[in-house]
Order: sequence, then structure tokens, then C-alpha cells
Amino acid sequence: MPGRRLSALRVGALAALWGASFLWIKIGLDDFTPVQITVLRMALGALVLMAILRIRGIALPTGRVAWGHLAVAALFGNAIPYFLFGVGEQHVSSATAGVINASTPLWTVLFTVVAYRSGSSARRNVWSLALGAVGVVLIFSPWRYGTEIASWGGLACLAAAASYGVSYVYIGRFLAQRRIGVLPMAAGQLVCATAITAVAVPFLGWPAPQWEVGPILAVAILGVLGTGLAYLLNYRIIVDDGPTAASIVVYLLPVVAVMLGMLVLGERPELQVLAGMVIVLLAAYLRKTEALTAPVRQT
Repeated sequence: MPGRRLSALRVGALAALWGASFLWIKIGLDDFTPVQITVLRMALGALVLMAILRIRGIALPTGRVAWGHLAVAALFGNAIPYFLFGVGEQHVSSATAGVINASTPLWTVLFTVVAYRSGSSARRNVWSLALGAVGVVLIFSPWRYGTEIASWGGLACLAAAASYGVSYVYIGRFLAQRRIGVLPMAAGQLVCATAITAVAVPFLGWPAPQWEVGPILAVAILGVLGTGLAYLLNYRIIVDDGPTAASIVVYLLPVVAVMLGMLVLGERPELQVLAGMVIVLLAAYLRKTEALTAPVRQT
């Protein structure tokens, strides 16, 4: 029982950290561009994990192959989605961005089926995929021309969620089985992500910010807590409690994002957004049930 309570606390804490990220992005956009927010949050997160590595006397991963895989994971798991969410939230609310992000597990299932080409896997996941697709379409509401969800901002957020799905499948296939260690892998991925986005700065520009207190604090919290410590907590959940417990976090993010958007920013999500969120959460529950009842694959 104490172990279950600790697991629940970890999941709840990570959901709060990541769910609040959409709020911090929205506030940060008052003073910083999407590129600046992306670079700063990853640099701060990497510094936090590098400091922990130094304190604990642990080295970063070694070898070109390991760093190559970390770079790909950083591209799809950090650089692309962080930038796209920053772009998206210039046009949609933080609550909407959080709800769209709930489609990440469904993208992950889809890319897993494609990557491993498993017919049995496809049959097990067909109902949750279909139901999840209905929820995502309802959230996106393409028939409502002119609404914020059916916009380039909403599409950017949806593409960001798909990019997360690619990264999870890639990490599971090329990094999870390597004996790199939780902390070095998380730190290495953020270091790569910082380098990738820093290379893009000369092409995308770096306008001088106004250095207002609110956006500065938002980006600082986003980097230190929402990126650095959150990544460490996420990998700890995967190691200690398994991927099923870790996946639950993603399904809780829309709830946190919507609540914070309503309470802090005064946002009022439309009815179809709330209905779509319920359907996506139901699909996520079915996906969890399917995962628990699926036969174990021997490797």
C-alpha cells in the first residue's frame, strides 16, 4: 500500500508539472518568442540535470551510437514538439493545447503498430484507436471554421503530439534496452535538444525580449520544474513503476491544463473540447486495459 501511494504521488506530481507547462508557455509568450522559450526551457532543464549528475558523480553517456540515438530522441521528443506548442499557443488557449496533447498515447499506439508491423497488436488496439480518433476529431472540430482549434495553431499542437508519439516509439526501440542509466539518458537528451534548437536560432531570429517579471518567472519554472525535474521524475516512474503507470500521466494533463487555464487565465473551453477530452480519456482507459491483458512478448 505505501508503494502504491508513492506511485500515485509521483504520477500526480508529474501530471501537475507537465499539465502546468501549457500555462507557463502561454504566460511566457507575452515576452518571448516560441524559439526563445524552447531554447531557454531546455537549457535550464539540462543545467538542472547536469548539476545533479555532477553532485552524484555520474558521467554523461559515451559513444557515437548512443549520442546519435539521443539526438534523434531529442529532435522528436523535445525540439520539435516544444517549438510547435509555442507556435500553437500563439493562436489557441493553454487548455486547448493541453487537451490536444492527450492524443499523444494514440499516436504512440499507431506508430508502434506501423514500426513493428504486428497484426495482433493492431487487432488489440483497434477499438481504442478508433475511439481515440473520434475524440481527437471532436477536439479539433474541423467543421467549425474560424474557431481556434480548427486553426494553424491547433494543427501545430496536433503535430507536436504526433512528434511525441514518434519519440516514445524510437526511445523504446533504440534506447530503453541500452544500459545508459535513467539520469544520464535524460540529461543527454536535453543537452542534445538544447544544441539542436540553438543551431536553429540564427535562422529563426532572437528578438530582444522586454524582460518582464511574469514571463521570466514562467520560463524559469517551465525550464527548471516542467523540463528538468519533470524529466527526471518521468524516467524514475518508468524505472520504478513501469510504463503503464508512466502513461497515465499523459491522460491527466488535459485535466490539469483545462483547470489551470480556467482558474488562472480565465479561459472558457468550448463544449466540444470538453466532450472530446472525455472521449480521449475513455480511449486511454481502454488502451490501458488492452495493455494489461495483452500477452507478454518474449525477446
